[in-house]
Amino acid sequence: MVTVREVNPNQVRLFLTGDSTVASYPKHEAPMAGWGQVFDSFFTDQVTVHNEARCGRSSNSFIEEGRLRNLLERIQPNDYLFIQFGHNDQKSYGTQPFTTYQFYLTQYVTGAREKGAIPILVTPVHRRNFDSEGKLVNMLDNYPAAMVQLSTKLDVQLIDLWTKTGILYQSLGEEKSKQLFVWLDPDEHSNYPEGIHDNTHFCENGAKEIAGLVIEGIQELKLPLASYLK
Repeated sequence: MVTVREVNPNQVRLFLTGDSTVASYPKHEAPMAGWGQVFDSFFTDQVTVHNEARCGRSSNSFIEEGRLRNLLERIQPNDYLFIQFGHNDQKSYGTQPFTTYQFYLTQYVTGAREKGAIPILVTPVHRRNFDSEGKLVNMLDNYPAAMVQLSTKLDVQLIDLWTKTGILYQSLGEEKSKQLFVWLDPDEHSNYPEGIHDNTHFCENGAKEIAGLVIEGIQELKLPLASYLK
């Protein structure tokens, strides 16, 4: 059987795992978009992005559904695996930050390394929530901190998207930060005739802004992947 890498040894493959903030959306849900949906637009044609992120998934449910196993059957040496979970780990079917969350994240890292691939942990994005003084509120408990701790423990590279999105939202402020998300008035968009005020999911322009922060992290880590940026 001929593998993808034998067909095109110069192609760089990048796999994304995560939740709705990373996932790709169908046209009937536009302008909602995850950052993974637009990620390939930052790279030359030598990079292929496989966005495996799915809405509603936690670090454990993604594994329980067999999605990580399927991905690891396809991943090859020198491929990249970006890992961003946290939002749904807070739910009843999810995990606890410093125990089960780290346990499941470890499976992504070790699985990638066993295949000769390069794992990159990505802390979850902030939700848009400001207090009465206009300061961004932590809505994700200790999940970002737990991932940072795990990156040190496993000696795996990390892009701190939690901190980066926090700086971005705070710089824009409570009102202007709405432009990153799906905030629509009634009849403003045909897909949302009744309007929508969503403080978690990005609009297409917002997804591009967040993807740009991930790209910034790639450059800061000096990953070889950075040489394929447009």
